[in-house]
Amino acid sequence: MGNLHDLLFLLVIGGIITAWMKLARAREVAVAAARRHCELHGLQLLDETVGLRALRLRRIDGERRLERGYGFEVSVDGEDREPARLWMIGQQVSGLNLPTVQWLAGAGGDAPHAPHGPRETPRNPVENGTHGNVVPLRRRQPGNSDPS
Repeated sequence: MGNLHDLLFLLVIGGIITAWMKLARAREVAVAAARRHCELHGLQLLDETVGLRALRLRRIDGERRLERGYGFEVSVDGEDREPARLWMIGQQVSGLNLPTVQWLAGAGGDAPHAPHGPRETPRNPVENGTHGNVVPLRRRQPGNSDPS
């Protein structure tokens, strides 16, 4: 009976190690994707890292899939820190939310885009299709510490 318990213990330990390695590999892919999207949109990926922030089930083509949400911080000019989020299903990016960019896979586009330019402030967010959930960023003026 002791051999059965030892075998079960080893299987559980092996499963935990396998899951940990898969999540570590997925995190590496998320870091590379975040870096790529930051470069694409002229942002700096701060701390060169992402962290797992959320897990959720998402229905895709009638099938429920596990989606992982990674949080990270970006900067426009190196003096600010803005939160960003990257969603992944498997090894593929399924959603991206940058301070100046919002994109969801299958939401009318093959690639993320800035609906009103990477650093241009929208005149009317609802009219521009952003529904007020994209934070427009402005470049800071040197010597001006006033945030407004």
